[in-house]
Amino acid sequence: MAAPGGGLEAAEEAEGLVLGRLEEEALKRRERLKALRQRTLQNQESGEPESKIPREDEEEEPVKHKEIKLRNYDPEDEELKKRKLPPGKPASVEDTVKEQLEAAKPEPIIDEVVGKRGAGIPEDLKRDVSKKLEKLEKRTQRAIAELIRERLKGQEEELASAVGSAKQEGSDSD
Repeated sequence: MAAPGGGLEAAEEAEGLVLGRLEEEALKRRERLKALRQRTLQNQESGEPESKIPREDEEEEPVKHKEIKLRNYDPEDEELKKRKLPPGKPASVEDTVKEQLEAAKPEPIIDEVVGKRGAGIPEDLKRDVSKKLEKLEKRTQRAIAELIRERLKGQEEELASAVGSAKQEGSDSD
């Protein structure tokens, strides 16, 4: 139900705007098609491909090429020899490695705590931490021993298989 006197007129105005916009777009399309037809006719008459003939709306810009840098190539042409870069000098790796090694060194945290307090490590802290450190040390030693045993077993198995294959090759040749 349209409101008396206003709803129908608003719909007609909206349709008029839409139709006006669509008509404008259609006119623009027609103009572009005409320009395209004219260009194709000119191309056929002149015999040049379309990509060679610039469009009317486009400006011709000079093609920008990158400057050639000759690092490893030794040119024979004199003009190209001017563009050849001098040989590069390798950067000192020692300084970089020293910086990385210094950055990788862990700073002791306990020293920082102690240094701020000004006194040594408190006795209660030593007592509490020492028990935990002993447990961790024992576990670490067990884990290291277990890893060594596993490696030795693996090496024994490899050695046994190598000896077994050597015996088989020896018996085959007899």
